[in-house]
Amino acid sequence: MSLKKVTMPLSHQESGSSSLDAAAGSSSSIKQLLTITQPDDWHLHLRDNDGLAAVAPHSAAVFKRAIIMPNLKPPVTTVAAAVSYRERILKVLPSDSDFEPLMTLYLTDATTKDEIQRARKSGLVKAVKLYPAGATTNSQAGVTDLFGKCMPVLEEMVKQGLPLLVHGEVADSSVDIFDRERVFIETVLEPLVRKLPQLRIVMEHITTKDAVDFISSVPEGTVAATVTPQHLLLNRNAIFQGGLQPHNYCLPVLKRELHRQALVAAVTSGSPHYFLGTDSAPHERLTKEAPCGCAGIFSAPIALPLYAQAFEEVGALDKLEAFASFNGPDFYQLPRNSSTITLVKGAWSVPHQYGFGSGSVVPMWAGQTINWSLK
Repeated sequence: MSLKKVTMPLSHQESGSSSLDAAAGSSSSIKQLLTITQPDDWHLHLRDNDGLAAVAPHSAAVFKRAIIMPNLKPPVTTVAAAVSYRERILKVLPSDSDFEPLMTLYLTDATTKDEIQRARKSGLVKAVKLYPAGATTNSQAGVTDLFGKCMPVLEEMVKQGLPLLVHGEVADSSVDIFDRERVFIETVLEPLVRKLPQLRIVMEHITTKDAVDFISSVPEGTVAATVTPQHLLLNRNAIFQGGLQPHNYCLPVLKRELHRQALVAAVTSGSPHYFLGTDSAPHERLTKEAPCGCAGIFSAPIALPLYAQAFEEVGALDKLEAFASFNGPDFYQLPRNSSTITLVKGAWSVPHQYGFGSGSVVPMWAGQTINWSLK
């Protein structure tokens, strides 16, 4: 990682190669630059069809690789479906892009050991995703019997070395929505780790101190977690301040401030158990601003600057590179990237919306000022 101040000509400030660069200029010619190994996004929703074409280039412009979520309609439950989806992703990227989509399978009660073997053999499928049925967007086909019907598949995943990615919330409507991660840890994760201690597990988009405490309690290298920019920068007040804020609504929902602080402390501690996963989840604006609005926050274009802001706020920019660029590939047993990316310190305003098919999508931090941009 390199952090330095440089003198930049005004002409450079005004002629950036992206919308972020164009917004990054200021009256000062002294700029602080932060150069890190190019990061990967270990939890990304790219959608499909016109939505895919609209959002995939945003991620590809920043991240070298990304773990692609399989909760399409219909879900990506087979290697053949994953390969087809991967081809659709590559087709919409710019011709000079070297972005690599890392595919996942959607675990169901009907997933077979043979499919897990095919996944490993493909070299393209890097993990299997557990959605408790009904827990989040397009999870209706998810798991209902993890310790029964799915156990042979989980045992095969251990043999094949494929990680299990979990949406860590129970889907029981009788459990308070703010407690569902804690209850999932107590009733699902703790028993699962005891039963299959060699299974590598990623708790995706953790939101609570309970998750941090659980990860600290298990043996090194068996359980890790992704953390989103929204759960590092926002608490649950952000959903309700000034009226209901649908573009701050995601699942798992934002939590109390004490949980946000626990997440910040965890990711800035230098622990290898935590890595970048945006959970960037675009929904067309009108489906968010609706009587029954969709859950999901779109952060892909501005996620890395937001992470930098979160780390800088607690004086931990020196810990950003490991979180963003090293811990993820190390856990997935993949090589670290050799390319670099540079952020520039300077205030600019996040766009109010981006194109999304025939409509638009509102990003996280829309219309607000952020202190870092991509060079």
